Amino acid sequence: MEFEGTVVETLPNANFRVKLQNELVILAHISGKMRMNYIKIVPGDRVLVDVSIYDPTKGRITRRL
Repeated sequence: MEFEGTVVETLPNANFRVKLQNELVILAHISGKMRMNYIKIVPGDRVLVDVSIYDPTKGRITRRL
């Protein structure tokens, strides 16, 4: 499931706290393509997050908007 959200906090090891449009705050990490292309993410950025259907508190950031 893909959601749009805003990065709230930066954590170690390319992890971020992201607040989704539905007011949920989840833990998300950067996808491999974004790491390979050195795309930087800072708090306040709007991002597209792919949320796991098995654990809706975790996700992967796939795009910076």
